Formats: sequence, structure tokens, C-alpha cells
Amino acid sequence: MSITKLLPLLACLLFSPPILALRCGHELVGLGDNKNDVLDKCGEPESIDSHIERRGASNYANARNGLHSPGASIGYGQQQYIEVDVLVEEWVYDFGRRRLRQYLRFENGRLREIKTLNRGR
Repeated sequence: MSITKLLPLLACLLFSPPILALRCGHELVGLGDNKNDVLDKCGEPESIDSHIERRGASNYANARNGLHSPGASIGYGQQQYIEVDVLVEEWVYDFGRRRLRQYLRFENGRLREIKTLNRGR
């Protein structure tokens, strides 16, 4: 195969978007799905790891967007930094030797990432 035919193929692989959906039998799961829905459609994963991540978040309060919560000591036009705990679950599905393994990352029960791994066993 000549280099001129190989370059477009490599460019497609390098710049392709991440996987946004996963097929489980006749069902399709996608980003934003609830983990219980994924479990119903795909069955039990090969492995599940979970941990808590502490993340920082900022709330900017102003009169137009109404982000100021009642009882808070922050005034309009000020910024408030808070830390929140996020429950992260990482699932791995092995659909057999003919398919690639799939990594699913859930944050607070919602599917946030799907990644293709190596061949199944």
C-alpha cells in the first residue's frame, strides 16, 4: 500500500471522535445513561472498581442567573468555591474473543465515558 493511501486512513484514526455509544446485543447504551439501565441492557460487567473523587467547583452569583442560594453568605457578584464528592465507578465488559473489551466510566450513576480496550478473552 502506498503512503498516499495510508495517510488519510491514519488521519481518520487520529482525529476520530471518542465512542459515544456501545452496542449490547440489540440494545444501545450511550453517554448520560443511568448505570441501572446499562446493567439491564448489557448484564453484569467483568469487573467493577469504584472510588470517590473530590473536585472543586465554583458558583458565581449574580442577579441575572439566580445562582445565589437562600441562606448563603455570598453576595451577588461574588464567587464561592466548594468541594464536592463524586462517586466514580469503572466497569469493564468482555464480550468474548471476537469483540474488543469496553471500559465504561460512571460518575454519580451516569455514564460519562466509553473507551475501547484490547481484545476479549
